[in-house]
Order: sequence, then structure tokens, then C-alpha cells
Amino acid sequence: MRLTLRQMEVLVEIARSRSATAAGDTLAMSQSAVSAALAELETQLGERVFDRVGKRLVLNDSGRLLLPRAMAILDQTRGIEALFAQGGAALRVGASSTVGNAILPEIMAAFCRAYPAAQFCLQVANTQAIAEAVAQFDVDLGLVEGICHREGLDLLPWLDDSLVVVCAAGSSYAHRDVRLDELRAARWLLREPGSGTRETVETLLLEHLEGFESTMVLGSSEAIRGAAIAGLGLACMPSRLVREALRDGRLVEVRSSLPPMHRKLYLLRHRKKTFSRALQRFSEFCQHWSDEAGPAVATLAPTSEPITR
Repeated sequence: MRLTLRQMEVLVEIARSRSATAAGDTLAMSQSAVSAALAELETQLGERVFDRVGKRLVLNDSGRLLLPRAMAILDQTRGIEALFAQGGAALRVGASSTVGNAILPEIMAAFCRAYPAAQFCLQVANTQAIAEAVAQFDVDLGLVEGICHREGLDLLPWLDDSLVVVCAAGSSYAHRDVRLDELRAARWLLREPGSGTRETVETLLLEHLEGFESTMVLGSSEAIRGAAIAGLGLACMPSRLVREALRDGRLVEVRSSLPPMHRKLYLLRHRKKTFSRALQRFSEFCQHWSDEAGPAVATLAPTSEPITR
């Protein structure tokens, strides 16, 4: 059986007007097309749904059984159309720790204010895990803080991110100039291998410190921040993640001769991924986001070319 939405529309309009001609006027169909659709419906059901009373068509018992179901189907169809017209989306997004905890929630909130019908499923993990999820089509888009070396994925430069070295307010490294040899001898709080932050920290620090004499590995940036506040060691962290702790005095920035440290955050996508209008809209929304002012324009075309690996 292959019932169609057009047949449902014809049924409902004939039931309302009791005339194939009037139903055709409402549906912008000829009288013969309406009659043909009704005939196909009754043939597929194996039942008449209208009694022919002169020139009128009156619902019979089978028609009365079908009518509320047909109306419900049409209501659901209009709901689907309205959902997409209102920017409906069911997006699966993957983000590495800094992005997922410090940046993306605000972006998602702003996007949902602009497109209330949008829905998100967010996965937060380290950069390599998000790259794997993008590669396996488990997420639609990745937002990461490290370079990805996986074939078939494109990296699009996104936001600038600054990093700072911090310690507990009561640490012996606080409130004074710290020599590089002291930094090398300190205990450093690091993310696990595969983390974009771990890779960045090693790239930025090791050329100046020539190694770490003591390290402690923790599985999340939040754990590192908590460990630094507790005085367990030094941490090189995105400034976004320690802003409040620095402001309220639980952490202090370590003064040293290390140069300012910056990195780039990236959008990560699969080259063979087909972007729906909703996914493209969210991707562009992210690309034009700034921490200060939100998205300048949420529907502009991308401004950067992807980095391919």
C-alpha cells in the first residue's frame, strides 16, 4: 500500500466541502485530478470512503475512521515543514576540552536564541578522540585545540587562544620572578598524550626549558586547574579556563622570561561529509564568533581555506 500526502489532502478537503470541485479549487487541482486521487485512495484501501449523494460526497463509516488519522498526518507534515523553516537541527558536535568547556556552551546558547528549534548532542574529549569521531562520522563537526594529522579530514583555522603559566596563590613560585631553571625543576601538571593542550604546551615550553624534571598527568583541564589551585604544581593553561581563578586570587600568573604563548583553535570536518543547511549554518555561526561580541554575521561564507593533512 502506498498512500500519499496528496490523497490525504484530497480526503480532508472533500470531507470539509463535500465537493470534488470545491476541493480542487482549494488545492489548486483540477476536478478530474481530485477524482483520480480519491479513486486511487479507495482502490488502495479496498474501501469506499465517501457515499455519493447526488453531486455531494459524504463521508461513510470508513471515511469517518480515516479522517482524523489523515488530519493528524497532515498536521505532522506541517510541523516538519515548520521545524525546518524555523532552523530546526539535530547536530552532533565534538569538542576538545577547552572548546567544549569554555567556549562552545556560549556559542550553542547564542545559536539556540537565533534558532530555537536547534538541538545539540555534544561530545567532549581530547583532540585525537574528536578527530576519530569526525573520521567515523560519529559527530558532524569537530572544534579542537590541536593540529590533527589524520587523512581525509580538513582543518579550518578558527579562534586565537592564549596560554599562561599559573600556580597556587600560596606557591613558592608566586609573586616573584622565576628563573627558567626553576621552572624546569618544578612539577608540571599535564594533560594525557593525544590532548591538543598537551601537544601545544610541550611545543611552547620545551624549547625554553629543555624538558620537565617532574610531571603529573591528569585527564582533564578542569582537573589540572583544581590541582594547580591545590598547590600540586605549575600548569600552562588556556587563559579562558583560569580567568576566574586568577581574578579571585586562587591562582596567580607565574612571572618569568618565557615569551607570550598563543595557539590557534580549529574547526575539523570530514571531506566527504555532506553539510545540511542547518550544519552549514552552525559552522558559519562558529566561524564568525568572537568572545567579545558573539557572531558578527551568522550566515556568511567561510573566510579561511582549510588546512589539509
